[in-house]
Amino acid sequence: MDTSTSQILTVLGSIIFLLMCACAYLFYSFVTKEDTIKTMKETYQKLMRSFNDLDEQAKMIVRTDLELNKTREEMDRRLNVLNAVQRTSRQMSQALNESEIFQRISPNLFEDLGFVRVLIASKNDHHILKVRLNIGYKEPRVEAILKEIEAEPSLKAALREDRSLSSINCSNKTREKISQVFEVEHFIFSPIMTQNGNIGFVFAGNRYNAPEVTQGDEELITIFAGQIGQSVENAQLFEKVFRSSQELELKVSERTKQLAGALQKVNDISKKKSEFISAVSHELRTPLTSIKGYAAILIAGKIGEVPVAVKDRLAKINSHSDNLVGLINDLLDIARIESGRQEMKFADYKIKNLIDNVADLLTPQISAKGVTLNIRLAEQIEGIYVDISHAERVFINLVSNAIKFTPPNGTITIALSASLESGYAVFSVSDTGIGIPASELQKLFSEFFRVDNEINQHVKGTGLGLVLAKNIVQAHGGKIWVQSQVGVGTTFFFTLPCSKKSFDEHQAPEQLEHKNDA
Repeated sequence: MDTSTSQILTVLGSIIFLLMCACAYLFYSFVTKEDTIKTMKETYQKLMRSFNDLDEQAKMIVRTDLELNKTREEMDRRLNVLNAVQRTSRQMSQALNESEIFQRISPNLFEDLGFVRVLIASKNDHHILKVRLNIGYKEPRVEAILKEIEAEPSLKAALREDRSLSSINCSNKTREKISQVFEVEHFIFSPIMTQNGNIGFVFAGNRYNAPEVTQGDEELITIFAGQIGQSVENAQLFEKVFRSSQELELKVSERTKQLAGALQKVNDISKKKSEFISAVSHELRTPLTSIKGYAAILIAGKIGEVPVAVKDRLAKINSHSDNLVGLINDLLDIARIESGRQEMKFADYKIKNLIDNVADLLTPQISAKGVTLNIRLAEQIEGIYVDISHAERVFINLVSNAIKFTPPNGTITIALSASLESGYAVFSVSDTGIGIPASELQKLFSEFFRVDNEINQHVKGTGLGLVLAKNIVQAHGGKIWVQSQVGVGTTFFFTLPCSKKSFDEHQAPEQLEHKNDA
């Protein structure tokens, strides 16, 4: 009872006391007067009626106050239950598997709601109901209830149709059947649903001496069952994603192992190929040297004069021997560089001196073809850190190719960019030749590959020049690439280190391994 009610009752008591005193005084003063007695009786009766009215009003105030207190207590209890449901729902939503979801449902939640018998069940992988929470039932009875649920049409229909049943919203027949199955008088039965259909139920009930469930109770249990279904669905989705991720990782791991094995096989084959080429090349050089030597002796007439026709054929033998020796030398260099056995003698060199040497060496071929050689070197970059003999071969191979595919009166340009690329100088050799189709560009640096064009059909070549240039550039920690347009020309770009520091920073791990092996 609050303060305002107490004050009202105190005032009413004081008024009643004053009225009684007034009655006594009047009776005493006019007791000797008969006409006054009658008046007093009437007054007394009026006062008694007022007293009775005030008494009824006081009782009504007390009853109202008690009802308000009871309502407030019920609202506080409901608010606490709602907070508990919210906390439980939040905890369930954070669970990562179905078992953990049901483990986070506290029995206190239903006790706060006033339920003494609770069953929560869900279907396992074999679609058989399994009890997840049991309050107030013994195990043998639980098994019997689950069997009766499977056999009761009204409960099966409710599960299938996602329809809650309670003792206040179902027919008398259904109510009696459910009360019989669960041994309760008041109850709420709510399905647990996911997108794939029903997966279980939530049941909460009371015995015969408990208060009737309310519409609010039914809504709360229905919402809670829906939250369980959502949490289970989220956990299943997480498990599916996690399992897919694990399977993907396993496949990636297996594929990586397969690729690593394949790469190892390729490396082994490449190593054996290089060893084979190296061995065969060495074996070929000896007889070629003898052939070339005997041809030179015969041409010189050291063992007697030979006819002119024979000399011409001996000259061809000598020329072809030179070509074969060049081919063998290229193969040996490629094999050595790929295997890391090629001895590289790095030092600082002036770029201008290197380019001038290349230009002097190729001037006869340039003049004979009738093309112009332009040299454009950025003054900001003066030196590079290279094996000079191999670096010259890169320029020689690229410029020789340019001479081959550039028509008379065309232009070949050797250029050095003014900007560095991570400490590496960027060179280019461009021509105004016939160009290369885009479909052939990716194959250019493959061994023995030659672009199918009219010039290659009439000019002999090995298809090793660009491969050798690429290997030399990579041995310097650089890279090489090409741009071309048919009918316009081709430009080869490549990078070489400007200093020992740049070279050391850009060496590939496999190059370091080869160097250590050597």
